[in-house]
Amino acid sequence: MEVSAPGAPPDAAPPDTGDDETRRRLDAYKYLGAPERLEHLAIMRVFCGTLLADLAVPDVMAKLRQAGGPAAGLDADTLTVRLDQLVQWGNLLRSSHTVKASSISEYQRSRSRYQLSKAGERVQRDADGVLAEADAAREVSGELLALVERGLKELAERVTAPGGVEPQDGLERVSTLFVQFSEFADSVRDFYAYLGQVLARYDLDSTEYQGFKELLLDYVEAITEDVSFRAPRISAALDTLWPHLPALLSQLDAHAQGLTGLSAEGGGRPETRVQRSRGREQADWEGLRGWFRDTDGQGSQVDQLRDATLRALQSLLANAKRMLRSATGEMSRRRDLLRLARWFDEATPQEAHDIAVAAFGLYGARHLGVPPATDEVVPAYTSWWTGPVVEVPVALRERGSRAQRGRASSVEDHSAQKRRLQEAARERAAARTAAADELRSASGRFADVRLTSSALGLLLELLATALGNAQLRREHGGTEHREADGNGTTQGFGLEAAQSEDAELGIRLTVRRTAGARTVLHSTDGDLLLDDLELEIGRTSATADGPAEVSVS
Repeated sequence: MEVSAPGAPPDAAPPDTGDDETRRRLDAYKYLGAPERLEHLAIMRVFCGTLLADLAVPDVMAKLRQAGGPAAGLDADTLTVRLDQLVQWGNLLRSSHTVKASSISEYQRSRSRYQLSKAGERVQRDADGVLAEADAAREVSGELLALVERGLKELAERVTAPGGVEPQDGLERVSTLFVQFSEFADSVRDFYAYLGQVLARYDLDSTEYQGFKELLLDYVEAITEDVSFRAPRISAALDTLWPHLPALLSQLDAHAQGLTGLSAEGGGRPETRVQRSRGREQADWEGLRGWFRDTDGQGSQVDQLRDATLRALQSLLANAKRMLRSATGEMSRRRDLLRLARWFDEATPQEAHDIAVAAFGLYGARHLGVPPATDEVVPAYTSWWTGPVVEVPVALRERGSRAQRGRASSVEDHSAQKRRLQEAARERAAARTAAADELRSASGRFADVRLTSSALGLLLELLATALGNAQLRREHGGTEHREADGNGTTQGFGLEAAQSEDAELGIRLTVRRTAGARTVLHSTDGDLLLDDLELEIGRTSATADGPAEVSVS
């Protein structure tokens, strides 16, 4: 039988307006402050882990028990109460899914099905982000600002060129531009919010103060300088693009309608609202322009960035004054300054210069030597006025120092690579040990067994070493391998001390040359035929496992 699930929403009514609509939307945050908020969070995470899925109470219960946590022990009745409460707050919706049941009991278990609402998904995603990274210091994505500047310039060039911009190319450039700008603006807001939270503290010790001072003087200064440098260029590109913007947006809308057909303007239902992609509406471009230029008399975001940096420096100075106070009150530097004045009064001119350098860091003029190009040879008598110009690094020219700004990079952790190398070495050693055991176990019956590839490789390694260590001896009267000398007699050659061993594996190979002998080794890689050679494989020392050596032919 087929039964429609109860509680399926009827035709949606037009959305409320005013305060009622605001309260209805804010109800989606209630589960985060409820006494059972940990259980609600676990339930919402189950629904956020799926797409377009409606779940019944048994399905949700199984996923909660699989995930563990505070909601793993909920029974069916309690879980149903929690799900109904989330439906009431607007985080979940009752599904209109048709239930197919073969019995009344199965229908009663599966009739209540739930699915995630758009507001519920958005609130849960923001809540997880706050729980995961609320206290973290987010780096400012400064490189994105350069990409925004480049993208605006290229878009302005294409729009103003004859024939305009291709619709698909323009759509891709606009979408990329606003994604980059949104990421940069969000990183700036998060970083300055974290900075204000830290500088508002009055319990900074000297170490923390030193760290935040370097952060402000280096990182914040670099951000402010970069924004101040690129803001006029971005504003100029927007001025070039602005007269052509309405036509560009109309061209993009004609090329890609998106979801505009669902809204009332596109002929859809009047209560359906569509949130366009960033950059597809005039308001998005006005917000981008207002970030870099004062368009409404309230100041641009660039101006606010400078003001925020100034306030941060003032907070840093306030912490510095606090740290200079003694336990009983303000510390006066008058006595120290009077002592310094007395030293200046009693010092010779050279001593006064040394005191000024030590007290105020007022060094004399320094001549910075920058080596010229290697292919230029400048005589010592050449005047600086007429000599070649040497390129001076920016850091040396602006700060008088070659030192790199920013924190030194941390030492790279190679522990995982070391573990992989150690594991690979252990595997190779185990494979060689197994090959040695295989050779010893196959001693005396090589013609009847088939060696593995690793065992044959070890045997060939030992054989090559043995033949390399062998000594030739001259034999007389033999019949094999003979050569005639100058007197008409014949002489032959034999092998002496043709032996090799591996002490770690405990294996020894002895090779003897015997006329007419044929040794055949079978392996998975093929058969090896050794003419006139006999092999003896044994252990490097006698053990309780067997004899010391075994002859093999």
